[in-house]
Amino acid sequence: MPKLIVGLGNPGRQYEHTRHNAGFIAIDVLIENYGFQSEKDDFKSKLYFSQINGEKVIFAKPQTYMNLSGQAIIAIMSFYKIQMDELVVIYDDKDIPLGTFRFREQGSAGGHNGIKNIIQLLGTTSFNRIRVGIDPPAPNFKIVDWVLSKFKNEEVEKIKNSVQEFNDFVKDLTNDEDFKKIMNKYN
Repeated sequence: MPKLIVGLGNPGRQYEHTRHNAGFIAIDVLIENYGFQSEKDDFKSKLYFSQINGEKVIFAKPQTYMNLSGQAIIAIMSFYKIQMDELVVIYDDKDIPLGTFRFREQGSAGGHNGIKNIIQLLGTTSFNRIRVGIDPPAPNFKIVDWVLSKFKNEEVEKIKNSVQEFNDFVKDLTNDEDFKKIMNKYN
């Protein structure tokens, strides 16, 4: 069974380097580090196929827009017969400081519409995730405007450096380490 690592974001140039696209930025760093043998647009996603430690890994960036991310994930999991414990979702979190990260095995959506859709379509709150901090909204911002605001260049670099810090979780995952053990190692 392949591992599925999904970064959440919104497709299109107008959303590049927005706070909501921290998951896409993370996937870009991971595929730059690990490489991929092939790629394709399928299942409403950009898919990158890699071999790490002899294991198949699919890196995915859903193209459904954030609020419908679950549609892409369900389609990929169904086609490739991916089990729930082989799924990791990486996404932005406005409740933690910029560039910090938290691994979790389960939890509520916490107001994140992409996660809300995934929970609804998977029928569970129990799936592996990595939350990447984008900072709380600045005083004059509504939440929706904040998450769709552009990162400054130095903020993008901080996100990329953060991903480098937890980059090795992919090797751990492909060595069949339990996610709880991975979570304890990186949190």
